[in-house]
Amino acid sequence: MNLLKAASTVSMWTLLSRITGLVRDQLIAAGFGASALTDAFNVAFRIPNLLRRLFAEGAFSAAFVPLLAATREREGDEGTHAMVNAVATVLFWVLVVTCTIGIIGAPVVVWAFGAGLGEFDLAVVMTRWMFPYIGFMSLVALAAGVLNTWKNFSVPAATPVLLNVAMILSVVGLTPLLRRVGIAPIHALSAGVLLGGILQLAIQVPALRRLGMVPRIGWRKGALTAAWHHPGVRQVLRQMAPGLLGVSVAQLSC
Repeated sequence: MNLLKAASTVSMWTLLSRITGLVRDQLIAAGFGASALTDAFNVAFRIPNLLRRLFAEGAFSAAFVPLLAATREREGDEGTHAMVNAVATVLFWVLVVTCTIGIIGAPVVVWAFGAGLGEFDLAVVMTRWMFPYIGFMSLVALAAGVLNTWKNFSVPAATPVLLNVAMILSVVGLTPLLRRVGIAPIHALSAGVLLGGILQLAIQVPALRRLGMVPRIGWRKGALTAAWHHPGVRQVLRQMAPGLLGVSVAQLSC
């Protein structure tokens, strides 16, 4: 019965995600149509979205979730929390570096994904705005792994809806404002993606707090060094390597 309830919950949120995604796409098509501006957004959004699929929901989740469940069974909640803290610390600082490099190197990345794009400069600007999305979504993947291990499936299943809702609200509410002040309205979509990432991470926090499993990220050099040498972190990295290769081939061939 618990399995049926969990499956029903996930299915309901998945259906709602598809419905809100359809509404989002219809609003984008009605507001911007098939234009060079829309092409620029699609290229800019594809970059962090691809990295999200590769690292956050792909190789990282495949390596982290089984290890998390095994650690909980072997070491209990306290040992599991220590591993989550270590993984979260390393992941956070890796994401800071990755996002910084992505923002600085946005022109090169956009050229690699969309050489000859008509609105190249616009795509670079939107890529820089949306690149932190991969950071939020990687932390969401970590939080979702913890919640799923504790059999909380509803919150992780609901998160994709928030991205669609954020983009819908941005298109409806922000587009007219940007048009009035002389800014390209397409930037509303970038704002919606960034807002969606923030909301998807924020909704995880109360659920993690109820479990007493909110990750504690180390800010000092010593804490990062200790986290890096945690056996759980090393095991996640080892298991990510083959998974990353497999997911990369699947995503890049799409």
